[in-house]
Amino acid sequence: MKIYILIGTRPNFIKVTRFKELAQYNSDIEVFIIHTGQHFDRNMSEVFFQEFDMQPDYFLDIDSSSVIRQFSMIMMKLEDLMLEIGKPDLLLVPGDVNSTLAGALTANKLGIKLAHLESGLRSFDRSMPEEINRILTDRLSDVFFVTEKSGIEHLLAEGVDKQQIEFVGNTMIDTLVKFDPQIDDSQILIELKLKKDAYLLITLHRPSNVDTVENQIKLISMVKDLAEHRLSVFPVHPRTRNALISSGLWDSFELIENLILLDPLGYFEFQKLVKHCFAVITDSGGIQEETTFRQVPCITLRPNTERPVTTEIGSNILLPFDQDLVMDRLQKIANGEIANGEIPPYWDGKSTERIVQYLLDSNR
Repeated sequence: MKIYILIGTRPNFIKVTRFKELAQYNSDIEVFIIHTGQHFDRNMSEVFFQEFDMQPDYFLDIDSSSVIRQFSMIMMKLEDLMLEIGKPDLLLVPGDVNSTLAGALTANKLGIKLAHLESGLRSFDRSMPEEINRILTDRLSDVFFVTEKSGIEHLLAEGVDKQQIEFVGNTMIDTLVKFDPQIDDSQILIELKLKKDAYLLITLHRPSNVDTVENQIKLISMVKDLAEHRLSVFPVHPRTRNALISSGLWDSFELIENLILLDPLGYFEFQKLVKHCFAVITDSGGIQEETTFRQVPCITLRPNTERPVTTEIGSNILLPFDQDLVMDRLQKIANGEIANGEIPPYWDGKSTERIVQYLLDSNR
């Protein structure tokens, strides 16, 4: 059975680290990884592949100057590649980024069976590009790999046959479990002179939080307040940095005291910071899951989440972008008024094994 996995961004990379490893031990399955190039620079891509010892088999090297060009180039180059190397028995697309939907559309037009990893997640906020990508990818999929029970409920409500849905758990957690020794070996706490459980970790990059000058001013005010109360570490996403530079507010951001600004980090370094921080403040999807597994308090500055299990039983707290609310919730965490949550079902480091076994069984 020949399987192609299409990836394009850092969150995608983290979700597929164990597939080729497992395929090496089974002669009935071949796995090839295709990287679109949606994230292509060293900090956003190359360093992750080096850490995971996972080089893509094929690189599409797309032009990401605009979303429309991105979609069209992924589809054209993926089609050309399929014609050159042959179609797979299955194309697996993880997540909800542009590469995910472009791959799904290509598979549909070429008559290739499609599996969606992280299927059924819904924020019910169609202003988010990722929500549209999720919905349309699921409309085109043949196999639905689900990370949490809400995904099953959404897919059934949308008319998907339950026989096509497989609850496998979260492959991001597989990567955390596998590479935990390397995470522990990271020296970043020593390098930054950080004490365990004594610092805040902040990551904010979504357009709704950083693209307007109004929100950038709110961001600077909030981070300044946070840093006055507790040493704060902020690895800055290129989108956030570029937005602040464009509006002329980067210098004000850099001048905040008790704040450590960093470039985007490698996986091991960042996960070491997550594992030992007092709390995380983010707008990321994946970090909600990683902190839930670590049982680290996480405040997500979004009006909704497509990963409700992280708030229902996990350690994630959903809040609007409101400085007073954030400070209040951090005080409650410090007072021990908020529980650290539970680890969701099947978030056990074995999700990739379940997927591979399902594919092998379905191909017999």
